Amino acid sequence: MGVAVNARVQDGGVPPSAQPAGISPVEQALSAPIQGLDRKALRQQFVEQGAFLYLDTFLPRELTSYLADSARALLPAVNRNYLPGHKQGGSVSRHTIDRLAPRIAELYRSRALIDWLETITGDKLLPSPDDDPHAYALYYYTREGDHIGWHYDTSYYEGRRYTLLIGVIDDSSCRLDYELHTRTPGAQAVAGSIQYPPGSIVLFDGDKLRHRITPSKAGEMRVSLTFEYVTDARMRPWRRFVSNMKDAIAYFGFRQVFRAPRAERGPSASPDTA
Repeated sequence: MGVAVNARVQDGGVPPSAQPAGISPVEQALSAPIQGLDRKALRQQFVEQGAFLYLDTFLPRELTSYLADSARALLPAVNRNYLPGHKQGGSVSRHTIDRLAPRIAELYRSRALIDWLETITGDKLLPSPDDDPHAYALYYYTREGDHIGWHYDTSYYEGRRYTLLIGVIDDSSCRLDYELHTRTPGAQAVAGSIQYPPGSIVLFDGDKLRHRITPSKAGEMRVSLTFEYVTDARMRPWRRFVSNMKDAIAYFGFRQVFRAPRAERGPSASPDTA
């Protein structure tokens, strides 16, 4: 389970369409590859695997190169974190990304991407709110022992939260280990392990997939980009407090979570532009 399939349409797929005038470079680069995917087959695979899908090829080369260049340029902005027995690594929140690598936000809000994700998940998806530093973030494994232990991407929102992992840089031996169906009544858990290369994606319901990243070795570098989409952007005050504290301590630091300047969030941070 979880092995990438040949997702390109052979027969009966979605035909490509002409690009509308004025379409952005990001949207234009992404639209054609997405239209070549067999949505019906991938939707079926996603459901059968308990809300999980891995594709070893997804982003076009130009977007993958931009993400890798951006990840390297943002190395000075990485916030290092360490939780004994659970995680070690670095993170860059959406607030810093908005200021220094704004095309990532454009990719996050791509209509072609969101439409495709809605087809696969079967849900109407919304961008995470402006003040959520996890909406889109880069995660760095650049020192020996960087890792994250077994966990779920727990949603503190009223609805579901879907995680899209995008491979950016992988000069490492790190692996994404996962277990499918751990919360499917009557189903037996299925274990899997992958190294997702630059340009690949992993899509899953955060509350259903138990997963971890295995420790990096000395001299290795691994960077992934995470997009988070929700089905209901409301969050109760107590859950907001818990979510903020987790993000401040384990990922981005207190300044990014609680005192990020509005200017850092940029005009592209509004979910109304999705």
